[in-house]
Amino acid sequence: MKALVVDVGWVNGLAAIRSLGRAGIPVVAVDHRTSPLGFRSRYATPARSPDPALDESGFVARIAEIGGPAVVFPTHDPPLNALARNRERLDGFLFPFPDWDVLERIQDKRHQLEAASAAGVDVPETRYPGSAAEARAAAEELGFPVLVKPRHPDGFKRRFGKQALRCGAAGEVERAYAEAEPFGAMIQELVTGEDDQLYSLGSYLREDGEPLGLFSGRKLVQTPPGIGTCRIGEAVWVQEVVDAGLKLLRGLGFHGISQVEFKRDARDGRFKLMEVNPRLWQWHGLAAACGVDLPVIAYRDLTGEQVEPVSMNGSRRWAIPFMQGERPAVPRLPYVDAVFARDDLKPAFVHAARIVRGVFR
Repeated sequence: MKALVVDVGWVNGLAAIRSLGRAGIPVVAVDHRTSPLGFRSRYATPARSPDPALDESGFVARIAEIGGPAVVFPTHDPPLNALARNRERLDGFLFPFPDWDVLERIQDKRHQLEAASAAGVDVPETRYPGSAAEARAAAEELGFPVLVKPRHPDGFKRRFGKQALRCGAAGEVERAYAEAEPFGAMIQELVTGEDDQLYSLGSYLREDGEPLGLFSGRKLVQTPPGIGTCRIGEAVWVQEVVDAGLKLLRGLGFHGISQVEFKRDARDGRFKLMEVNPRLWQWHGLAAACGVDLPVIAYRDLTGEQVEPVSMNGSRRWAIPFMQGERPAVPRLPYVDAVFARDDLKPAFVHAARIVRGVFR
């Protein structure tokens, strides 16, 4: 049975392609762009599709046209949500995430926080204002700086290119509230601590809630600093993070692949929930390098193979050393390069060429 990796423009899609391909699984890389990075991998057959964020019905029809049987791995929220909402149109496909009635609640950041509190997992102080005036009052109560976050982040991130807006004054909060209000604005305290205090549980849970793959790690550098995505990550087992993440996932009724991110608060040392990503995340390639190859684990479980539970072994680092428009970020050797791979060189050459072209524009 083949695997479909959907949205392969960046390193999370590329890592999934390589994991599955190296395991001998036929891979179709699906993307709406003409030349995403994953199309250059030797392990994938490329297939264009409509953009799921703009043409959901056309996207689903294209997946159906590619045809099953197949296990489908979305790497970003637009294809994830489109697939979950249209599952009944995709007979013969298997998915490493629950039905839409469960997933829809998980994609609501307010529901994530409320489920975490109910499960006894620490969360940042958060308010849910109904007006700009209430947002200002909430921020003043929590104390500046604060974050204005969307309950429904997918459309927000497409519009603003950010996951949250940091505000240091009342006027900034009112403006940020106006921008975030269509997506369900939340006002949240800023959990103190550097970027290297962001810890994650990465896992695959069987449908009965049994973990078949467990990984724990933290960001060392993210881009942009403060509110960004991982640039350098490190595998490190933190039992408190693993326990809290599993407790929350079970409280949410989730099964499949996910990342649960926490931040250790410098004020009290407690791990507070940042978000749940119910899919493959940017640096899951580090989990694979540590023996927890989540796409392969999920594929084998969903196709009926017997899978023995695994947890990470060793401590390694992962990095995207070079990015267009950003300073180099190279950790000490050895590390897992997110783009360069000896057995799959073309994506690295393409990535390097794009960076060089960007310098001379």
